[in-house]
Amino acid sequence: MLIIHNFAVFEGLDGSGTTTQLRLLAERFAGRSPPDPELPPFFDTFEPTDGPVGRLIRSVLGGEISLEPATVAGLFAADRHEHLYGKNGIAGRCGQGGLVVSDRYLFSSLVYQGITCGEELPRKLNSSFPLPEFLLFFDLDPRAAGQRLKARAGRDIYEHLEFQTRVRERYHALLPEYAEAGVRVERIDASAGIGEVAEAVWRAVQKMPIISR
Repeated sequence: MLIIHNFAVFEGLDGSGTTTQLRLLAERFAGRSPPDPELPPFFDTFEPTDGPVGRLIRSVLGGEISLEPATVAGLFAADRHEHLYGKNGIAGRCGQGGLVVSDRYLFSSLVYQGITCGEELPRKLNSSFPLPEFLLFFDLDPRAAGQRLKARAGRDIYEHLEFQTRVRERYHALLPEYAEAGVRVERIDASAGIGEVAEAVWRAVQKMPIISR
């Protein structure tokens, strides 16, 4: 399978801290003054994107509109294609020597849509997408994740204990397959404090060849 070098992905349950940790990592790169010439240009991004298809997906996740699970799986794949190959997309930025880190990627589709509409369709829809060089999996007990989610103003359609328990099980079953395919998979203990997790993320990211060379 094709791997995009200089591309890393954060994955985990809802409430595992991927969004917070990506923000902190971006601040770490941006806060180096003067700029460190040894560090590559850094671009943080996320899925669903803030493009038109991504916004439609967020309306589904928020419960504002209802679509068939297979339709949602197709929307995620369409949003991902644009995310990769559209203007200022992942493939282009990585090809120009930038480091791109995304909060979620195709693994989320294989896990979440794999639960809602079966494994076959998400695999088919995502089979042609390249893999990231690096994957950080934020592992957290679903009950602990649920406690964190209580602080949010609203919940999306997947943010309940039974579903998130299945999410964790599917991640644990899925990730070894991609480690064998050449993706470097790092487990992050997301139960630790925010600062401790941030340091673990930084140690992991420093192992990427674009930084460690």
